[in-house]
Amino acid sequence: MFRRREPVPFAFVAEADRFRSNVTPPPRESLSVAQITARSLVGLTVVAGLVGSLLFGMPALQPYQASDRPAGTAQQSGESGGR
Repeated sequence: MFRRREPVPFAFVAEADRFRSNVTPPPRESLSVAQITARSLVGLTVVAGLVGSLLFGMPALQPYQASDRPAGTAQQSGESGGR
């Protein structure tokens, strides 16, 4: 193993690459049925919200075209012939 050449103010920093912990983390607890159900419902709600926003938002993203207007709402010119 090579030694560091630059001075290090704290000895533990220089020795940090060789440090190994002897403490093991506790084992993970298994999820209960209620926790799995709750997480699934939250995920399903998020996905349904995204899909719903796409379904309701897509018509707003379409460009407006004059040909899409109903025939009865055609624009009238400024001068009408009713004298």
